[in-house]
Amino acid sequence: MRTLEFIKLEAGAAKNIANALNQLLADYQIFYTNLRGFHWNVKGKDFFVLHAEFEKLYNNANEKADEIAERILMLDGVPAHKYSDYLKISKIKESEYETHGDTGLKHVLESYSYFIESERQILILASVAGDEATVAMMSDYIREQEKMVWMLTAYSTK
Repeated sequence: MRTLEFIKLEAGAAKNIANALNQLLADYQIFYTNLRGFHWNVKGKDFFVLHAEFEKLYNNANEKADEIAERILMLDGVPAHKYSDYLKISKIKESEYETHGDTGLKHVLESYSYFIESERQILILASVAGDEATVAMMSDYIREQEKMVWMLTAYSTK
């Protein structure tokens, strides 16, 4: 039995959504790794604040990667799982060794900007297909990330 038979989504549309989600999954996996590097390597006057914040952010990215992979499976897709695949398809690039919190925050803000744009596109694709679960997931991500962008921008303003 296939999940799609029970959740009543058209197979072609579900495949398109799963493909878009696989792109997002790869992006989140690279983002997660970048955040780990920022967390481990940050130095300077903002160390205590940013070390803790980068940890919260990578835990959040890890949860999202798991949710996205599970949604791909619900759509009868196969989530990418090899890091070599993530590196090939991710539009978020690996960050270099970085100790400056401001540079790490800039990477985070640029990544969130990309995520918000990508998630809006997936939201539209899922909406057209009647995939309310993916629409809700993307809507939740966008709302959360827009708030985080606001907060990080406020923190970064000197």
